[in-house]
Amino acid sequence: MNLKNSIKSFAALILIFILGSCDRDRNTTGWQYFDDMVQSPAYETYSPNPNFADGKTMRNPVEGTIPIGYQPYLYEKTDEDRAKAGLTLVNPFDTSEKNLERGKQVYNVYCISCHGDKGDGKGFLFTSKKYPFPPASLLSAKIRTNPEAEIFHVITVGFGVMPQHGSQVRPEDRWKVAMYIKEVLHKQ
Repeated sequence: MNLKNSIKSFAALILIFILGSCDRDRNTTGWQYFDDMVQSPAYETYSPNPNFADGKTMRNPVEGTIPIGYQPYLYEKTDEDRAKAGLTLVNPFDTSEKNLERGKQVYNVYCISCHGDKGDGKGFLFTSKKYPFPPASLLSAKIRTNPEAEIFHVITVGFGVMPQHGSQVRPEDRWKVAMYIKEVLHKQ
């Protein structure tokens, strides 16, 4: 009998503990039992951190690692690599209405301010005199004869005074912009 009463008392205590830990207010999580787990001593990205010799919280990635989903681009910003990319790379996307529409959307975000809505190099930044160098006309004979892969390469690493957009535009979108330039702008 004594063991039975002890078990009942223990069960009642556990039940009170469980019910007491719940809070009916949905704006709070209830009681905190392990405060160091709830209020972690995490450091903000750019804050000083005494745990590292250089005192910085933000760390560089481990040498030689590649982020998940990232495909390294093996070509440099040189004329030789641009020509090599034009001969080697192949657009993995088919010329569909959906892909051309996506290419147009990305072109309108990243390219139109310099190259213009027609691709003639008369974008707002140049015509308003905010940018002194005339952007390339995407309608020139040279660019018309370039393969899509060269356009992809130029978008990725830049060319001349044009900056690279590889870090801003995903590879699939760069291919779709190149497709849009070849299939839509060149046929207007």
